[in-house]
Amino acid sequence: MFQAPSVFTRAPLPPATREPEPRREQTPTPTNAAPARTEAPAKAAKRRDPYFDNVKYLAIVLVAVAHAWEPVMDGSRATRALYMIVYTFHMPAFILISGYFSRTFDMSSPKVKRLITGVAVPYVLFETAYSLFKRYVDDSPDTSITLVDPLFLTWFLIALFIWRVTTPIWLTLRHPLPVALAIAMLASVSPDIGDDLDLQRVFQFLPFFVLGLLMKPEHFQLIRRREVRLLALPLFAGALLFAYWIAPRMQLGWLYRANSAQEMDAPWWSGAVMSLALFGCALALTISFLAWVPRRNMWFTALGAGTICGYLLHGFLIKGAVYTGLFDRHTWLSGPVGLVLVSVVAAGAVTLMCSRPVARALKFATEPDLKWAFRKDPAKR
Repeated sequence: MFQAPSVFTRAPLPPATREPEPRREQTPTPTNAAPARTEAPAKAAKRRDPYFDNVKYLAIVLVAVAHAWEPVMDGSRATRALYMIVYTFHMPAFILISGYFSRTFDMSSPKVKRLITGVAVPYVLFETAYSLFKRYVDDSPDTSITLVDPLFLTWFLIALFIWRVTTPIWLTLRHPLPVALAIAMLASVSPDIGDDLDLQRVFQFLPFFVLGLLMKPEHFQLIRRREVRLLALPLFAGALLFAYWIAPRMQLGWLYRANSAQEMDAPWWSGAVMSLALFGCALALTISFLAWVPRRNMWFTALGAGTICGYLLHGFLIKGAVYTGLFDRHTWLSGPVGLVLVSVVAAGAVTLMCSRPVARALKFATEPDLKWAFRKDPAKR
């Protein structure tokens, strides 16, 4: 920092006519300048990390593309294998990042308000919207509006609500991850859990959220090391070969984690085994994916802030195409050219849905202003 000179250099005057030194202007001292230096790190701390925005955007693109493959992948073993690879890690990666950013949730009033406006209200609105969409576009008059049976992709919102509310419990336990794994294994062998609130998914995906709660910034530094990126390449190659071999033999229901083993006509003990095996596979592929996500600002980095819009909106596009029979009328979409076209359209559509104009237009549903619904803090009163 620039320091003002302690004395002024000036020509000496005769003693008899010496005048008092003019008063110097006050210059910033290190003490005065300290706030300026401490404000910069504070602002930097609030700045969004481009890495995590890149992770969220790329993960939501994989979610949309995988959903677009579902109606057209029958008959293509290679596409089914790719679908299995993506489905093994895309939601675990999304959930792990959600857990990482939920570490500070402590049931304080501001955070509870944020949970209600950012998760609970969007769940109610979009669960209602998807139910009405199915009723009228799919011509299904029997479709009822219910908040206890999530439709299509709204399960993630109710799951996130439950996970975040229980965050203080997981952060209190000494060994939360083994406990979460035990719950996931027990859920996979418990057919009586039922469909209410999609609790099977809530329990079976729980370990990834808890793992995110336990992660620290230095863990992501380790993941992004060059050695991990190099190991990720043969790992993905081996996983793809294994998926191609097992594609005709494995039920996709294992990847969805929405049913118990008994509901998939498998031996009860296989649920616990598959829970551990899929957790290990998903964790390895998630680390490999995170290792290759760019760390710097990219053209799509800003879109990471709008992934909630992309997630909630792309379902209308996919289900609309299914309900109107688009894939049934154009069977060529199941071919190589059609699969590429479907993938490009899904990726492009979800990219537009994550853009800022869409986020602003949808803010009334994803981030509603509900100050009128909450009591004022005692200090403000």
